[in-house]
Amino acid sequence: MDLNDRQRTILDLIRQSGLQSITDLSRQFDVATQTIRRDINALCDEGLARRVHGGVVAPSNPVNLNFRSRRVMNEGAKRAIGQAAAQLIPQGATVMLGIGTTVQYVAEALLEHSDLTVVTNNLEVATIFCGSVTAEVHFTAGVLRPEDRDVVGGQTLLDYQRFRADFGVIGAGGLSPNHGLLDYKAIDADVSRMILQQSRQALLVADAGKWNRSPKFQVAGFDRIDTMVTNEAPPCEIEGLSLHHVAEQNL
Repeated sequence: MDLNDRQRTILDLIRQSGLQSITDLSRQFDVATQTIRRDINALCDEGLARRVHGGVVAPSNPVNLNFRSRRVMNEGAKRAIGQAAAQLIPQGATVMLGIGTTVQYVAEALLEHSDLTVVTNNLEVATIFCGSVTAEVHFTAGVLRPEDRDVVGGQTLLDYQRFRADFGVIGAGGLSPNHGLLDYKAIDADVSRMILQQSRQALLVADAGKWNRSPKFQVAGFDRIDTMVTNEAPPCEIEGLSLHHVAEQNL
């Protein structure tokens, strides 16, 4: 789905401030309530928002969103995070790029690098690097998940284990001050954990909205992360973690 500017702003409003009424949105954008309802209906049909009486809120269960829908949530923040993370990776590095939509934005920013060796199970990442003339890309075997745009499974973990990377780049389904990185599915946590194990430097790319989610599978504590790239400072101090705080881009 290609979002218009008004729809992007509505998503930002419900993410930052919660419930937005149709009447208030109509006044803010100076358009008819019918126009706002059409915008909201389109967002809800894609799973990006949820209708309530007289208004709209964020979706109640982000895990059920497909890759395409998750990609446009917090898009400006994710793009800025991706560009900042790419700046931490030198030319000629070996990089593991794992599961998730924010990792895709890192891949897009890395296209300007030369002579990278990329290892990934992320279909979108592999597709992006088809545009590179110097990158050597290794795509893991595994079971295809069309909705998540990746492959997973035991063979995926074995293929990652064959490499030793300079940098491992992972996202997270959620973040917890006490439990660190969390994810919604056990196999997703397994993949991220393997990338951390096989990388000399671990980069976590995650927008601030991840602090509001509580998936049940633990990936690792923050002590396993060297650098976190995010768009807002964490709600608590994390000892020993290097932070790169970036400004959200307006798209």
